[in-house]
Amino acid sequence: MKDITIIPSTAPQKLATPTDLGEKARQAISATINPLVADAFTLYVKTKNYHWHISGSHYRDYHLLLDEQSDQIFAMIDVLAERVRKLGGSTIHSIEHIKSLQRIRDDNETFVKPKEMLKRLLDDNKELVVNMRAAHKICDEHNDVATASILENYIDEAERRTWFLFETLSE
Repeated sequence: MKDITIIPSTAPQKLATPTDLGEKARQAISATINPLVADAFTLYVKTKNYHWHISGSHYRDYHLLLDEQSDQIFAMIDVLAERVRKLGGSTIHSIEHIKSLQRIRDDNETFVKPKEMLKRLLDDNKELVVNMRAAHKICDEHNDVATASILENYIDEAERRTWFLFETLSE
C-alpha cells in the first residue's frame, strides 16, 4: 500500500489570499473545512451510487429523491473549497487527498437493498451535521462569521435531507 501524503491546508505564498483573520485562524478554519469538502465529495458519490443502483417498487420516488439530494450535496463542494481559498488556505488536490481527509465511509458493495441505502445515507447526513457543527464552533472561535454563515445553511440542508430520508424509511 502506498503512503498517503497529506497536503497542508496552508497555501503557498503565491496563493495566500490576504485576510484580516490571521494565520492561526486561517490554518484552523482550513483544517476544519477541508475534511467537510472531502466528506461532501464522499457523500455525493455515495448518493449518486445509490441513485444509479436503486431498485424495487419505489424506484422512481427513491431515484428522484437521491438525484435531488446529490445535486444539493454537490453544490456544497465548490462553495466550501472556495471559502478555504478566500481565507488563503489550500484545499483538496486529488482523490487521494479526499481519501486522507474523509470521515464518511465509502460504499463499494455491488448490491445494497433500497431501505439499507436510505438508512446509510440518513446516518451519513447525521454525521455530516455533527461535523459541520464542530466546524462552526471553530469558525466562531476565530470570528469567521462568513464561513459560519455558510455552514448554517448547509446544516439546515443536511437536516432536511435527514428528515426526508427518515420519513421515507418510516413508510
